[in-house]
Amino acid sequence: MRKRNVLIVVFLTASWASSQSSSRGPLTPPDVQAALVDIRATSLRGDLMFLASDLLEGRATPSRGLDIAAEYIAGQFQIAGLKPAVQGHYFQTAPMVVAEPDYANFELKLSRGGHELAINANNAVFRLDAALNLDQAPLFKLDLADAQLLDHLTASEVEGKVVIAEFTPSSGARLRSISKLLRTAKPKLTIMVDPKGVQAHQEPGNRLEDPDEPGRARGSPRITLTGEAAGRFYAALESGSSDASITAHIDAPIRKEVTVRNVIGVLPGSDPALRDTCIMLTAHYDHLGMRPGGSGDRIYNGANDDGSGTVSVIEIARALASLKQRPKRSIVFMTFFGEEEGLIGSEYYAHHPVWPLDKTIAQLNLEQVGRTDSTEGRQISNATLTGFDYSDLTSYVQRAGASTGIRIYKHAQNSDAYFGQSDNLSLAEAGVPAETLAVAFDFPDYHAVGDEWQKIDYDNMAKVDRAVALALYLMADSEQPVRWNEANPKTAPYVKAGKRLRQPAPQ
Repeated sequence: MRKRNVLIVVFLTASWASSQSSSRGPLTPPDVQAALVDIRATSLRGDLMFLASDLLEGRATPSRGLDIAAEYIAGQFQIAGLKPAVQGHYFQTAPMVVAEPDYANFELKLSRGGHELAINANNAVFRLDAALNLDQAPLFKLDLADAQLLDHLTASEVEGKVVIAEFTPSSGARLRSISKLLRTAKPKLTIMVDPKGVQAHQEPGNRLEDPDEPGRARGSPRITLTGEAAGRFYAALESGSSDASITAHIDAPIRKEVTVRNVIGVLPGSDPALRDTCIMLTAHYDHLGMRPGGSGDRIYNGANDDGSGTVSVIEIARALASLKQRPKRSIVFMTFFGEEEGLIGSEYYAHHPVWPLDKTIAQLNLEQVGRTDSTEGRQISNATLTGFDYSDLTSYVQRAGASTGIRIYKHAQNSDAYFGQSDNLSLAEAGVPAETLAVAFDFPDYHAVGDEWQKIDYDNMAKVDRAVALALYLMADSEQPVRWNEANPKTAPYVKAGKRLRQPAPQ
């Protein structure tokens, strides 16, 4: 048994008792308080030192490093005492296909005002589902620095067009904020211009696909162009529709079969009537792998994104599995593959659920919970939720945060905008109330090689994890299910999916 800090037990118990004097619900049992204290910074550090080490080479999907990470997570689930979720195993095996770019007959030309720029294959990284054949297709410049354009942009303006934008250190957040619109609009092609080749290192070109779900890959075909010539061509364009055009002929990708795995463990519930229902705690354990060639650091270790969420799932599983009296409902602990490939692992689970979705009460997903050096300022004892007003899952997390010293707040711009950017979306689209908790939406080294385990604030992460663990316990021990907020019009598609999910099967 791990050593417990009595002072922390006293503090947590006192703060919880104080909060309960003016809120609903019984006092948390002493063994729950002891379990929360057992969530320790040193354990989180030890797990992340391994999972975000160079040995695992950035945990790309698929890769040897990802497989090693899966085995490690499964081993920790077993040590914690979780039950295997899939016929005596901790792995949900997913047969997938990797589509690799074919450069054999590559041709790409950009034209404007009689000037033509021929792109060399060495300056292009592309991710396509099929062959691409364009002849003088017009370009739409999506200027990510043009606030007026972004504020008034509609799907119809870019639908079926070739969209061209530029990657800069500050463009990532703006691009993510309109990613849902781009997915809805389905432009014919998206071109990212990256003169210095910074973003291109994160675009290996390979694309992961579910062979049972053809055509479900998120987003439009995408090409990243590097080099100063492409940068100058982009800079000369006016924002919005332009007289520039693209001619491109690229062969269909080469496909090969691979196998990847979600890792799943179960803490069975204690109530005979409720233990066949579950609450999910999830995170993705993949990252970007390694950038090709060059010198210096080539490994995207992904310590915060999302090694921090992965080790938090492990540590919270250890803590709650130690309870003498389990909560009423079961808790499913899961780490997904392929989030960086477009939420592929969580989407695969949503279409091949191990636990029946109509018995899945809620999903709390963890993303980027380790770094406190947010680009918006230092984040200590804070956490935010995507879809903050979308379901009453938020109220459980807020109650738990109030009892453990964590302020749970709504980010005015990002809470709604980022709802579709993490693995909560796959379960939400299936009808399950699902939100993602994060400490920082953006931080230095986001999707860069500098996201390493030494930069994590482990004490703060342990504190946040105690709030998450308590929220998980409260949801799992409640007889009331988590529900979507039907008064919020943004939840309409998820509410509809939830009602469809729980309709009686036809006789």
